[in-house]
Amino acid sequence: MPKFVANLTMLYTDSPFMDRFARARASGFRYVEFLFPYDYDVPAIAGTLDKNGLSQILFNLPAGNWAAGERGIAAHPDRIAEFRRGVSRAIEVAGELQCRQINCLVGNRDAQVPLEDQRRVMIENLRYAAVALDEHGLTLMLEPLNAYDLPDFLLTTSRAAFAVQDQVAAPNLKIQYDVYHMQRAEGELAATLHKSLARIGHVQIADNPGRHQPGTGEINYRFLLNHLDRIGYAGYVSMEYAPEKSTEESLAWVGEHGFTL
Repeated sequence: MPKFVANLTMLYTDSPFMDRFARARASGFRYVEFLFPYDYDVPAIAGTLDKNGLSQILFNLPAGNWAAGERGIAAHPDRIAEFRRGVSRAIEVAGELQCRQINCLVGNRDAQVPLEDQRRVMIENLRYAAVALDEHGLTLMLEPLNAYDLPDFLLTTSRAAFAVQDQVAAPNLKIQYDVYHMQRAEGELAATLHKSLARIGHVQIADNPGRHQPGTGEINYRFLLNHLDRIGYAGYVSMEYAPEKSTEESLAWVGEHGFTL
């Protein structure tokens, strides 16, 4: 049975952020994640997690100016110091939230910088982050995002992410496999998950098209989630989707597909 996670950046968005934890617990979730904790009172988040009996599973490294379209700074030669400060801050927050996984979005292509320079800095920064996290028993995630939604993003397929993973060669670097993004990017979901299971540390789900809850699009989640069980996936499955109506209404898919929270 999948260990489902509520992504509080995407779910319960009709409530203020700090109120979403209680709603997730009321829905039956035991695990949560969100994109970024840095603009919030982290001790208050820790208290809210404890009060609601929730575990924080994952959040992202600082990713630059998100509102302006930045999607990470790991591949920018003039922002190495900023990236590494972000690694230190993320490790501090992970300790406060008792979170064991931190995701890295590497960033967009910068036409003013040679591609080989961006790739070199990306590898160096990922090696730095992996070592720093490993000293605290943490896992670093690396996430590819599809080129239809994010045409400038540097890692747009699982194959590209696996190649970077090989170059970094850090045992605690795993791939965050977002089913929605990889369906758009390349398909071959079940085969990729099976072949590369040992490389994958975290799974996120949404249907396509629309990025809504499972059952609203073309992905056979009844099959795919059972497939994860069959191949021995032991990690978490995060619901990172935009509900068509309320989050609570959207969760009907769980029982309809034969699962429970």
